[in-house]
Amino acid sequence: MELWIPITIAAAFCQNLRTALQKHLKGQLGTTGATFVRFGYGVPFAIAYAAVLHVVFKFPLPEPTPTLLIAGALGGLAQILGTFLLIHLFSFRNFAVGTAYSKTEPIQAALFGFVVLGEHISLAAGLCILVGVIGVVVISLARVPLTLAAIRTSLVGRPALIGLASAAFFGASAVAYRTASLSLEGTGVPMQAAYALVYATAFQTIVMASWMVLREPDQLRASLRAWRAAVWVGASGVAGSVGWFTAMTLQNVAYVRALAQVELVFTFLVSWLVFKEAIARSEIFGCMLIVAAVVGVILLR
Repeated sequence: MELWIPITIAAAFCQNLRTALQKHLKGQLGTTGATFVRFGYGVPFAIAYAAVLHVVFKFPLPEPTPTLLIAGALGGLAQILGTFLLIHLFSFRNFAVGTAYSKTEPIQAALFGFVVLGEHISLAAGLCILVGVIGVVVISLARVPLTLAAIRTSLVGRPALIGLASAAFFGASAVAYRTASLSLEGTGVPMQAAYALVYATAFQTIVMASWMVLREPDQLRASLRAWRAAVWVGASGVAGSVGWFTAMTLQNVAYVRALAQVELVFTFLVSWLVFKEAIARSEIFGCMLIVAAVVGVILLR
């Protein structure tokens, strides 16, 4: 098995954990504060990871490149906006619809990867990615009454549009991060990913902290008061980001983000096994489509 596959699956699991923790914090903080803790509390963990690679495993530190500085900053801004929109979805009663649509990221990442990096995907892999997105849509409609008005709201309502916009920003950030990491070639894939992660996370923290000082100081204070819970968001967020950055340094962004759809399967397994929640047949069918798509991407790319 190629290394990027287990790394991506582990990253998806960590992201699922981080999203659950952020949803919990959304009740204590506003959207801005819950977005900030992912980056602000993640910086120390990202720096510690890079330090271990350098000191313990003797990976050399890269020289910053103009591509790193520009692509890392653009990726950081796009990720902030994507995260903000995703957390904003928790304000809607039917946030699950928007969250599901945020999983259209693989298709959008494939488009960004083609435009920016000239990356191509095989026809078979492209069809598998499409099957995965259909699975997401099936899940999003699982608990929606089958009326024209309800279906229209699910497909083009505000949560759906916010979810699509969130996916676009996440797709753009993934391509930007791959660009930044690849610009550091020669220092080893783990250090390339770690160095790009440290830069992007530090940049995001500075940008968001500056914004909050000027526009939402109460949110910054609330984020600091909630450090006991927020530190776990930072830790799980960086654990996931280490996986994403490393996997996207090794492999085409579209394939990595397609495999990452397995996160939604994790979500339903937790709902079923841990919280004993009932799962609709259409949700099971949607999960089967996602699993089939993931297997297809691995075998047919």
